[in-house]
Amino acid sequence: MDINQLKTLIHVAELGSVSKASERLGIAQPALSRQIRLLEQELGTYLFERHGRGMDVTEIGREVLDHATRILAEIDAIRNLALDRRVSYRGTVSVGTTPTVAEIVTVPLVQTIRQAHPHLNVRLSAAFSGHMLNFLQRGEIDIAVIYNLPAIRSLKIDPVLVENLLLVGAGERGLRLDRAIPFSDLAQERLILPSVGHRLRDIIDDCARQAGLDLSSAIETDSFQSMINLVRAGLGSTVLPLAPLYSLVERGELSVSPLVDPTPSRKLVIAYPADRPVSLAARFVGDTIREIAADLVARNIWVGHMIGHPK
Repeated sequence: MDINQLKTLIHVAELGSVSKASERLGIAQPALSRQIRLLEQELGTYLFERHGRGMDVTEIGREVLDHATRILAEIDAIRNLALDRRVSYRGTVSVGTTPTVAEIVTVPLVQTIRQAHPHLNVRLSAAFSGHMLNFLQRGEIDIAVIYNLPAIRSLKIDPVLVENLLLVGAGERGLRLDRAIPFSDLAQERLILPSVGHRLRDIIDDCARQAGLDLSSAIETDSFQSMINLVRAGLGSTVLPLAPLYSLVERGELSVSPLVDPTPSRKLVIAYPADRPVSLAARFVGDTIREIAADLVARNIWVGHMIGHPK
């Protein structure tokens, strides 16, 4: 039994397919199949039930999975213990965020890294949550800061905050943070929303169902900046978090109001790979992002509440 076999077990179980795991890990399918077969031979039992649609984990396979996940976490902890935490971090940490998070954390994150570890480089990329998840699992980034991520065995997930979404209008609209608006009032709004299937749109549509509404958008765009430009031009309103818009609200170019009954919200998490080492530098970057979020929540710039704590 070796670590590679345990990693393969986790990914095949998560995806239900050796071929999909092969594509994600960049390892030939026969090699992965052999690792699973050798592990099953050593344990003397089948870990998967094979069928035409893929592979399902057996009952004993689920128990082995629990142990495998803990073993990989312990190996990562041992590696970190062996490192000198007092040195200045070097190298590069690749961070993936959603576009709205990028608007919030990029500047304070780079400032903090430059001050604390001047020899540490950071590579930033922004894309939607689904893309960031794929990048992280393929090893293209070290950390992903994304929304509404379910429990996945191949990832370590640290919850950060629950973020409230607000109604956003042009500055002259006169929306106010201290004056909440019932979600049902969106039926009278000319809405600028992401397209159907976008995760932000899913949240809005779910709240509409709770409120008994059949919302339709006057304009659809998946570009964050396009949404903002259209709202600033007075062509409609949208639903977004306050933090990435805060400077525009302060300058009076946009105005915002909380939405209630229900309040649309989403959970922000920091995700690390569970199947490969996470450097102390990457942990430092993740902890810094959490500290930035806590500061902005405390100052009511990032509307929501903190959850969880670093692991």
